[in-house]
Amino acid sequence: MSRPKIRLFVDHPLGPGQTVPLSREQANYLFNVMRLSVGAEVAVFNGSEGEWRATVIEAGKRAGTLDCVEQIAPQQRPPDLWLLFAPIKKARTDFIVEKAVELGAARICPVQTDFTNAERIRQDRLQAHAVEAAEQCLGTYVPPVDDLRKLSDLLADWPEDRHLVFADESLLGARESLAAAPEAEKWAILIGPEGGFSPQERERLRALPFVTPISLGPRILRADTAAVAALTLWQSERGDWR
Repeated sequence: MSRPKIRLFVDHPLGPGQTVPLSREQANYLFNVMRLSVGAEVAVFNGSEGEWRATVIEAGKRAGTLDCVEQIAPQQRPPDLWLLFAPIKKARTDFIVEKAVELGAARICPVQTDFTNAERIRQDRLQAHAVEAAEQCLGTYVPPVDDLRKLSDLLADWPEDRHLVFADESLLGARESLAAAPEAEKWAILIGPEGGFSPQERERLRALPFVTPISLGPRILRADTAAVAALTLWQSERGDWR
């Protein structure tokens, strides 16, 4: 039996015979936009119990109910990898969150650096983008998106068992520098703002014992491109692409 074409993230337990109430937005999408009706099938996931085939048993303009039928994919978690990045223009920040989900980040952490232009973000909007990305890429896990936090504060509270790599445009040899990093089970990638890291930030990062600076090649990348490049490099060298 083929997989349902429509996937939804639901904040509700899933299991055989479990009914799932739909939010007003989800009901509008399924029944007004996609024109589904009672008996139609939808794939649902909640981030912890895999993906399930569900049948519409109630369909209204503002509400609805699904009935779980069977699990069609197991729960799959990404590697224990955080992405730290300095927010940039709205559309490009959305892009970074979307691609971080697709490329397998387990947590997304917007950080304010010395040269970060944005002083605030809409955490709820970015979390919604993460949900949409997981729905589109057939993922069963939605990484949490943190609220904006100062990089200096985050580093002060940093867990010492998590190794951090940061993209340093002054270096060369991307693959070699990452390959030389110590073995670790918990990782994080830090991408700086459009203006790069300040000299003080670069000096502090290099002095920390859990940090490895890496290169992303001989050309200067935009911040959103750098995030994709760093995640791709890490996944191919240390992650679940090997």
